[in-house]
Amino acid sequence: MQIKVTSVMVDDQEKALAFYTQKLGFTKMADIQMGPSYRWLTVVSPEGIDGAELSLDPMNMEASKVYQKALYEANTPINAFVTTDVDAEAQKLRERGVVVRGEPVNMGPIKAVMFEDGCGNLIHLIQPLIKPE
Repeated sequence: MQIKVTSVMVDDQEKALAFYTQKLGFTKMADIQMGPSYRWLTVVSPEGIDGAELSLDPMNMEASKVYQKALYEANTPINAFVTTDVDAEAQKLRERGVVVRGEPVNMGPIKAVMFEDGCGNLIHLIQPLIKPE
């Protein structure tokens, strides 16, 4: 069994696509109209695991809006991305106009910082500090 697609709820799919491609450097993978107000829209990371996609899901239900808002207000990330150099990646994001919250912090086995995706979400950017055995 494999994880093929994971998702993030977004307030606007077009705005999310611009952010995840232009600011993060991801590539659009799928863009299929699924009705008047929904697209199956995914992006992939050129540095990521081959075949893994991030779905940019529209918030068509009130419950998803409440959930996203609660996570944001609790300063809780909806997803995590991994990098080999969190300091350099955070600086690159800042230079691209991304709101990065603070500086990367050592947290035991990881060094991490959060950033805002501009679509209502916080994303944790993580650098593993311990190599798997």
